[in-house]
Amino acid sequence: MASLEEKIKEFEEKNRLAELGGGEDRIERQHNAGRNTARERIDFLLDPGSFVEMDKFMTHRATDFNMADNKILGDGVVSGYGKIEGRLVYVFAQDFTVFGGTLSRANADKIVKIMNLAMKMGAPVIGLNDSGGARIQEGVQSLAGYADIFLLNTKASGVIPQISAIMGPCAGGAVYSPAITDFIFMVKNSSYMFVTGPDVIKTVTHEEVTKEELGGAMTHNAKSGVAHFTGDDDQQTMMMIRELMSYLPSNNMEDPPLKPCTDDIHREEPGLDTMVPSDPNKPYDMKDIINAVIDNNNFFEVQPHYAQNIIIGFARIGGRPVGIVANQPKILAGVLDINSSIKAARFVRFCDAFNIPLVTLVDVPGFLPGTAQEFGGIIKHGAKLLYAFSEATVPKITVITRKSYGGAYDVMSSKHIGADVNLAYPTAEIAVMGPDGAVSILYRDKLTDEEKAKAVEDYINTFASPFKAAELGYIDEIIYPRQTRLKLIQALEMTKNKSEQNPPKKHGNIPL
Repeated sequence: MASLEEKIKEFEEKNRLAELGGGEDRIERQHNAGRNTARERIDFLLDPGSFVEMDKFMTHRATDFNMADNKILGDGVVSGYGKIEGRLVYVFAQDFTVFGGTLSRANADKIVKIMNLAMKMGAPVIGLNDSGGARIQEGVQSLAGYADIFLLNTKASGVIPQISAIMGPCAGGAVYSPAITDFIFMVKNSSYMFVTGPDVIKTVTHEEVTKEELGGAMTHNAKSGVAHFTGDDDQQTMMMIRELMSYLPSNNMEDPPLKPCTDDIHREEPGLDTMVPSDPNKPYDMKDIINAVIDNNNFFEVQPHYAQNIIIGFARIGGRPVGIVANQPKILAGVLDINSSIKAARFVRFCDAFNIPLVTLVDVPGFLPGTAQEFGGIIKHGAKLLYAFSEATVPKITVITRKSYGGAYDVMSSKHIGADVNLAYPTAEIAVMGPDGAVSILYRDKLTDEEKAKAVEDYINTFASPFKAAELGYIDEIIYPRQTRLKLIQALEMTKNKSEQNPPKKHGNIPL
């Protein structure tokens, strides 16, 4: 019988082998490609010494293609739990040094175990993806493993935050789990996502495209809108995930974490009084307003490269995390179009699912006209944002800085779709449309130039001010721009115990 010493030696040797993954050569290859190993990434991500690994010695159970003789402890995914800023998170990291990170039935079992625990304990799941897709040697078993993960992703959606980081090439089934999760991080020049790779595309459609053009970090952050963040390297990407987690609650039954506010809540910003130009056609940068009113200028923008005519992101106001949605007059005059509507709608629904108040800054001339938008379904896609704001029951605070025209006024968290506090700057213009267009329709070109100029001026005096809406109670308060920060903090404090329920139903049918 083996002695205690021999048993411990065997345990230590198995530990060493499990931690080596695919071996020194493959680890070196990973490093030479500018990538870290699965374990190194977990070390960057979690608080030092907090990682507890599970299923370290699990191996695959395949026998075809000589796989019975080719087993590596851990089988290509490192899974367990640990802490970020002292708060529990679950994590799995695919190990590209083992069978190219491909997913086996055993891999899937490890990920499923982690996700089930996360759901039971009410803690976020972070997946570090670096995978060649399904393990071909296992056939339908690996596909079944993927589907098990997809089902759990869907059940966990809106219950616990789910974060995906794409750390290397991810193809086929490997991209659908991240697509269901809440946020996707990618790494510049080293991570890729595609359903079918360049070789398959060349065979089927004869298009020639590089991996980077097809599914690189900037492709998905700027063109497709699939991803939300890019890091310069593995380590920076892990730091960005840590920062994101600081704004989020652990689950949908908790409030997001409050932090002591070191930024004076009564701080006034005189520069805001002149930030919105008096000329309604002159652009300005809405980010300047955002940075002036949030705590310590610290705005964590989401999807900064995609649909830049709308801005979304997290910040703290008075120590309380908020989700910010804002039109950007600097890009396309801040109009709503297909991409910006979808970008903002998904963000609004995320904030609503996780009890994060919504602050909306409005300067919107309307929806983008044109056949490309109409044929692309702007009616349906614009309705997504309308649906998301209408459905949200978290505190909703809206500030109209300048233009708020037409249906876009309604859509941008107006009083009529359930906003709790609606504020406006004295520069706000709330009308069905711009003055020139309105006068042309009202008088059907029957006016002389002089009469038209007078009619335009009358229209401006009636609608190019917030007083008409304030008279009707659609705007609760017209505020000095310099006091925006204090007014937002007061509104957030007033609404912090808000309780509102939508009618009982299985789920609504959002116009997808």
